[in-house]
Amino acid sequence: MSDLRICGLQKSFDGNPVLHGIDLSVERGTLLALLGPSGSGKTTLLRVLCGFERADRGSVEIDGRRVVGDALHVPSEQRRIGYVPQEGALFPHLSVADNIVFGLPRTQRRARHRVAELLELVGLPATFADRAPQQLSGGQQQRVALARALAPSPTLVMLDEPFSSLDAALRLETRQAVTSALAAAGATAVLVTHDQSEALSLGHEVAVLWQGKLIQTDTPEMIYRRPVTRELASFIGEAVLLQGVAARDRVTCELGELTLSAPARGGAVDVMVRPEQIRLWRANETTPDGTASFDAIVQDVTFQGQDAGVTLQLQSAAQTVVRARVPGYRTPQPGERVRLAIDGDVTAYARA
Repeated sequence: MSDLRICGLQKSFDGNPVLHGIDLSVERGTLLALLGPSGSGKTTLLRVLCGFERADRGSVEIDGRRVVGDALHVPSEQRRIGYVPQEGALFPHLSVADNIVFGLPRTQRRARHRVAELLELVGLPATFADRAPQQLSGGQQQRVALARALAPSPTLVMLDEPFSSLDAALRLETRQAVTSALAAAGATAVLVTHDQSEALSLGHEVAVLWQGKLIQTDTPEMIYRRPVTRELASFIGEAVLLQGVAARDRVTCELGELTLSAPARGGAVDVMVRPEQIRLWRANETTPDGTASFDAIVQDVTFQGQDAGVTLQLQSAAQTVVRARVPGYRTPQPGERVRLAIDGDVTAYARA
């Protein structure tokens, strides 16, 4: 497989800019999750990379070969890119095997080149080769679509929200099968998604596209723990935002004096705390020695089985409401008095 280099990529439709100077590098063998809300430009970027759309400016190199540049637009069929669409898009009149070999030369199609190997790679039995796509579940069809994308030994694999149409249980199973197959093939891949948990759990790296601009590329942990903007913090999971005052590596807010994940310029800031960082103790429980705790009343509880969201009213600040996330077995009841404390460091954003 190959690496991917994008430099200064721009694209507009009818004079309306969609991509604003995208710079991105994907190393060989990496699964990059391209994350962003609807309308952020994810699909446009994917279509430009695949050659389905022409870029206005910028360059794209795949394994050192330029496919987009000044007056250069290499056709999609010459880019050696494997493409997995949202719903598989298998040909209903062809068998599974014929779908897999569809893009291969005629002699390889006739020989069903690598069909058994590719089915095994995506976690399906070889006996599926003669089945019709209609006989497969949605998740199985997506695996066949991946096998078809891998059949020509592409330099790069593009996955366009391939799990969005699957139910929750099937989505998890199919994700695991697809990522295992990509890893076994040593594939360099770009997964386009608007699902935060999908991006964080599957991507070796996550690139966030926001209003046509690439605002952060980092490991999943850093994207979640240190998002570069307060808007991104709220997009990547739940975020509790409180006003505070920063001084170097410390910040003071209504939840006490907290440690910053990175030094901040002194002054007024918004403090970002993740709900799972807010630890709760019931009134009859003893907090660990040295832990600064604050009294609160439980306003509301959203029980979700393994965990629960808890809305809390701080007693020291009548107007301040925060939301914690606790293990399901420690779910308090509405109206219950509790104490809370912050576990771990926090992130701050300067206020204008």
